[in-house]
Amino acid sequence: MAIHSFLRAIIVGAPGSGKGTISTRIVKDFGVKHLSSGDLLRKQVQEKTEYGQQAKNYMDAGKLVPDDLMLGLFMNELKDLGDHSWLLDGFPRTVDQAVALTKSKDIDVVLNLRIPFDVIIDRIKGRWTHPGSGRIYHVDFNPPKVPFKDDMTGEPLVQRDDDKEETVKARLEHYRHLTHPVLQFFSNKGMVEEFAGTESNEIWPRVHKTLSHIVTPKQYTHYE
Repeated sequence: MAIHSFLRAIIVGAPGSGKGTISTRIVKDFGVKHLSSGDLLRKQVQEKTEYGQQAKNYMDAGKLVPDDLMLGLFMNELKDLGDHSWLLDGFPRTVDQAVALTKSKDIDVVLNLRIPFDVIIDRIKGRWTHPGSGRIYHVDFNPPKVPFKDDMTGEPLVQRDDDKEETVKARLEHYRHLTHPVLQFFSNKGMVEEFAGTESNEIWPRVHKTLSHIVTPKQYTHYE
């Protein structure tokens, strides 16, 4: 396989899969522009672009930004990037968006992080937070000195609603329902590379090797 001069990639992973960690390492080693749906939305709202202003109207009304508007946001950003390398995160989220993207851009690879849901549930439901400071503990990986008490203040820790088991399960099922058709679309085109495991440190060397077959590491100006 010939080495490309730039990288066009998509990363897919459930909440709690370590997608943020892997994305940060890809940015560092391959110099790509990381475009996450949330960050891009905030950026274009702040810059008061046409798409950003439309999105803000929905957000101010407490509504979800429509899929066709998210498509416009991303396509507008990709146009501005020209031939720079990029990594899409949180997009495309529908088959229609995937179709539109592949019609205008050549995608090198879709990286699918496959972490067992029970591992993710155990990882997230063990989190406890100190409300005053935002300090986060984990009953297994970073336990407080006194169970369920903040190390600094001794105040009680709380479990955020997003970290409760039933909430995590619901989010994972929603992710599965939303993502499966999009992954199937890219799989049918032979674009998906699967990375199964339980830890980012276990998965990362394989992700790095896969991307190194597409583009040379540390070849580009790193984006901040």
